[in-house]
Amino acid sequence: MMDSKNGVTRRTLLLAFAASALVAAPTYSNATGFLRGAGDIRRLKMVSTRTGEKIDTIYWIEGEYIKDAVKEISVFMRDWRSDSVKNIDTRAIDIWAASHRLLDTGEPYTLLSGYRSAQTNAMLRSRSRGVAKNSLHMKGQAADLRLKSRSVSQMSKAAAACNAGGVGKYSRSNFVHMDCGVVRVWGG
Repeated sequence: MMDSKNGVTRRTLLLAFAASALVAAPTYSNATGFLRGAGDIRRLKMVSTRTGEKIDTIYWIEGEYIKDAVKEISVFMRDWRSDSVKNIDTRAIDIWAASHRLLDTGEPYTLLSGYRSAQTNAMLRSRSRGVAKNSLHMKGQAADLRLKSRSVSQMSKAAAACNAGGVGKYSRSNFVHMDCGVVRVWGG
């Protein structure tokens, strides 16, 4: 929606307000409530070492997803090998954002793997036993993430506290898998 008087979009206005808002990080006990919408603003911050791209976007405000922001996240999380894009499931985005907020850090996630085409998943599966044949990455419902300022253990505990999907702890490779599938935890 464009304000014809001064050329300000609703999103620009909301981003300006959000940039100045200070929101306390919920405790782990509040994770489920936060995921259900206890926050007025939801934000996702990531960097991709594969593409060199960064994203810092508010994708949800006062009960509504911002369509353009969700699309921007989907493009950012594309399969960089094939440059193919899949709509990322907003439930997964909510888990990543809630986990990040619980970790109380300004550092963006480093995205190791977001959406994967069937061809990319098959190639990775041929190289590693740890890649699932029907990976949720192929549905736009999973991401493998890392933070320099937080341990794999801290990240996996935050994600598991959301009680909203799968959490894989990969300590040797220094990343956490988070998805919006069946609630489960694995790895070490």
